[in-house]
Amino acid sequence: MSTSNRAITEPRNTTIPSASARDKAAATSRRRFLGAGAAVLTTATLGAGGWLGAASRAAAQAAPSAPKARVVVVGGGYGGAIAAKYLKLADPDIRVTLIERNPYFVSCPLSNEVISGERDIDSLTFDYRGLTRRGIAVMQDEIVAVDPDAHYVRGAGGARYNYDKLILAPGVSFDYDPIDGMSEAVAESTIPHAWKAGAQTLLLRRQLEAMPDGGVVAIVAPPNPFRCPPGPYERAAQMALYFKHHKPKAKILILDAKDAFSKQALFQAGWQEHYGDMIEWVPGAAGGIIEAVDPKTRTLTGLVEDFQADVVNLIPHQRAAKLAVDAGLTDAAGWCPVDQQTFASEQAPDVHVIGDAAIAGAMPKSGYAANSQGKVCAAAVAAALNGEPPPAPSYVNTCYSILAHDHGISVAGVYELKDGRIVSVPGAGGLSPADADARTRAMEVEYAIGWFRNITADMFT
Repeated sequence: MSTSNRAITEPRNTTIPSASARDKAAATSRRRFLGAGAAVLTTATLGAGGWLGAASRAAAQAAPSAPKARVVVVGGGYGGAIAAKYLKLADPDIRVTLIERNPYFVSCPLSNEVISGERDIDSLTFDYRGLTRRGIAVMQDEIVAVDPDAHYVRGAGGARYNYDKLILAPGVSFDYDPIDGMSEAVAESTIPHAWKAGAQTLLLRRQLEAMPDGGVVAIVAPPNPFRCPPGPYERAAQMALYFKHHKPKAKILILDAKDAFSKQALFQAGWQEHYGDMIEWVPGAAGGIIEAVDPKTRTLTGLVEDFQADVVNLIPHQRAAKLAVDAGLTDAAGWCPVDQQTFASEQAPDVHVIGDAAIAGAMPKSGYAANSQGKVCAAAVAAALNGEPPPAPSYVNTCYSILAHDHGISVAGVYELKDGRIVSVPGAGGLSPADADARTRAMEVEYAIGWFRNITADMFT
């Protein structure tokens, strides 16, 4: 794998490039253990009124005038894209419409490597052309309202999309209120969270590049539950990887609302092995809880002491996306309770919620969990529309973290439905071995890249 930094560019809205050179160089070795490797999408022209709108109109026109049923899927990420695809595979006679506000998708998994300079953001960017070729109508629109009683959703421009079944994969929204001084405007301009890959990812990268050697980065990790539990700690490692080669006197503070985190022992051992004392984790009980931030001075006010940093990466508290909240699909904690066999909302039975917004038992809020839920939900919806009972569900999750060029770790989970709840299968899954040798750690990096190539190919082709 290349250790050189590559240019980081804004995602283009004219062309979507192929995978980065790093991915291509590793493809041959990945195929040895992943079977037939899946390629990411080839270049596709976008532009206003380009292929997205034209292909979607063509798909809609080609659809039968009287479909068996109409299913609308809102959100084209790890859960929504796969749900739309697998629903169409399950029953081609169902009219499937995928509605996504953006003309392309930028992956959060592996986006920490953009922050470190190990990959460019174009390698994480995909279009929806493959789904339109499958007969799915992909509409670029922002859904702002759901009417579960009248069975329609409404777009920002007033367009109305009627459905028999609705699958929502809206993701999370960010709650800035618990930390004084934070807001969406501050996150976009000064203190990025970069917890949705895109412009803020690039802003955070630029801030690291501008920081002096000997400077301090403060990562503020949120309380549970939140999207991608290992993410802040992988991010610290990726930042340290950049600093090790370019700013070796830098320091990274992780100010955490929690007293424990995912894969903690593996992370801390890897930090020490590769970066010495560059990374310091401050748990909540030791003063890691942050109450306020001054964006101008980048001063963080904690319960015990204040912290001064050159760069602040504050990841806010999270809850289900505003669309789900406004539709009345959330509980008092801000997440969507669902039937964990079918992902049908407890508040609206013809609305299904998958991915980060849903309460899914023992499953974490991760890209692979959303992918697994999308497939289970698609099978259940297809069965319901054909007057059949839902099939027995099967759920899985794997989460890789890359700590250095040749050091990866992972956690895997296998789940089953028991007494109406998703629970872990005893003895299945688990963590990377604590005593793994260097070759095993290096292979986990290859597995991570292979996983990404295959899951995105499954989503978009």
